Amino acid sequence: MSKSYRPPDYAEYHFSLKEGALASLEGVVLVAVIGYFFYRSWLACILLLPVFVLFIREKKRDMAKKRRQELSLQFKDLVLALSANVKAGYSIENAMRESYRDVELLYGADSPVCLEVRHMLRGLENNMILEKLLYDLGVRSRVPDIMQFADVFLIAKRSGGNLTEILEKTAGVIGQKIETDKEIQLMVGARKMEQKIMNMVPFLIIFYIGTTSRGFFDVLYHNLVGVAVMTVCLLFYGAAYLVSRRIVEIEV
Repeated sequence: MSKSYRPPDYAEYHFSLKEGALASLEGVVLVAVIGYFFYRSWLACILLLPVFVLFIREKKRDMAKKRRQELSLQFKDLVLALSANVKAGYSIENAMRESYRDVELLYGADSPVCLEVRHMLRGLENNMILEKLLYDLGVRSRVPDIMQFADVFLIAKRSGGNLTEILEKTAGVIGQKIETDKEIQLMVGARKMEQKIMNMVPFLIIFYIGTTSRGFFDVLYHNLVGVAVMTVCLLFYGAAYLVSRRIVEIEV
């Protein structure tokens, strides 16, 4: 077990060295493309630094969301494994230890759920109660299903409820939500592709006209009026991008 694991706040995301380098490269390319097509100026690329910062922030938000979705999917299988092991006669603490082996086979030792289960097992070894460890995961994960499970589990343990039935129902509810989310993502998949294509259209139009009719856009560059016009166009483009992004983001 890794001794250096620090339980993360799943609302935040910290790039690895490789991810940070790749995201930075993408951000630099984005700023260079905007600076060239809208201003034809390297100075504009420097002034567009806020776009780079916003891109990195949005990239981290997307990665954090993806990690939460991954954890939610893996947590469902953890609950199913817990239910099976409790049915087999294990105490809930020992069932957690046995369930770790199951999810490790499914997702690998470095998966989010395995890292979290190892953290809980270390907590149990230090005489922490499982209810508190699950509640901590629910708070940090920002995943409603995990938080609700932690609340129900805490109440069931204190009141002597049927843990096996609770575990089975919880896994069923989480599974249904995941399937519903998959269906929704499948339905909007084509719209997301259309959105990405439409985001590229303004640049393709400028590139096409600028290539086939050289000098056509010269009046818009390197003068105060042209810069003002292109800045307004860029602001409209940014607003349209944000609106289209929000439209295709549907959460269950």
